[in-house]
Amino acid sequence: MRKPSNRWPRRAALGLLAGGAVALLVGCGFKLRGTGVQMSFSSLRLEGPVSPGMARTLAAQLTRTGVTVIRPDTTPATSITPQAILTILLDQRERVVVGTTAAGQVRELQLRHRVLFRLRTASGRDLIGDTELLQERELSFSETQVLGKEEEEALLFDDMLAGVVRQLMSRLAAVQRL
Repeated sequence: MRKPSNRWPRRAALGLLAGGAVALLVGCGFKLRGTGVQMSFSSLRLEGPVSPGMARTLAAQLTRTGVTVIRPDTTPATSITPQAILTILLDQRERVVVGTTAAGQVRELQLRHRVLFRLRTASGRDLIGDTELLQERELSFSETQVLGKEEEEALLFDDMLAGVVRQLMSRLAAVQRL
């Protein structure tokens, strides 16, 4: 005859332990990272020669913080007057050869994503003057692995785009008042 297993006290103890850990984390002020960013403006017009990926990512981030984004290329004409105007003056991806072999074959590349922007009020007062943001990554290169390196390059550019948008969002959040 088998002895009945006594799992109930063990499960109850694990449940209490997990509950205690959650209470401890909540009590110490732990909070999951979220948007948590408060902008000093509720509507913004995005203009300038911005790449579709940058515009889409930036608009999504701003919308998550509660900002209405007006884009001349996609937003139909509305009566909303933006409180701020974000002008992207330059949105450039660069691929520079920084290392070659004695035979002239490329061995190392430097990838860059450069963004130059300005933020002003609807009346034209500068909130943030011309500011450049730059992300750089190194990429080793091999002619025998061209397809893999192209995919790696695309991933690095995506990562740099996310980094530039994070930097831009922190600059926009630093604006105290209009």
